[in-house]
Amino acid sequence: MKSIDTGRLILRGWLLDDLNDLYEYAKNPQVGPMAGWKPHSSKEESLNALKYNMENDNRWAIVLKENEKVIGSINLNPDENRGKYCAKLISFALSADYWGNGYMTEAVKRVVKYAFEEMNVDMISAFHYPHNFRSKRVIEKCGFRYEGTIKNGSKIFDGHIYDTVFYSILKSEYNGE
Repeated sequence: MKSIDTGRLILRGWLLDDLNDLYEYAKNPQVGPMAGWKPHSSKEESLNALKYNMENDNRWAIVLKENEKVIGSINLNPDENRGKYCAKLISFALSADYWGNGYMTEAVKRVVKYAFEEMNVDMISAFHYPHNFRSKRVIEKCGFRYEGTIKNGSKIFDGHIYDTVFYSILKSEYNGE
């Protein structure tokens, strides 16, 4: 997996040494549920997630350069709903301790650039739940355009069902930021 420098961050593959940092942010009940996953209840649960991330391409740890701490994750997965396009779905999570500093916007913009310029992706999609205003702002700041809302589109870990608000950006719409 290619490491990506954003200025303040390094996006790199996951390492076993990242376990404590992952557990620290993934156990916070403000983080996981916003993305639809259960807060981690043990380091073992985080270790399982860490191993999964290590075994799959295009799943980056977001590392703050100033202290080499893992503060979040960003993923690019195939978007199988796009037919003939080479399309990816971007998803992300950030430690609540680092919200409001522009880190996720910086990371998403750089991964979008990587996907369009180096992976030759045609389209990138993203989604959020209606109550996740922080993700909505990141998605909008990164140039994605609203596509629509799927009513009752996602069931999360605790059984709650939420609408799914979808966005996308085409390579032809990408301005090279």
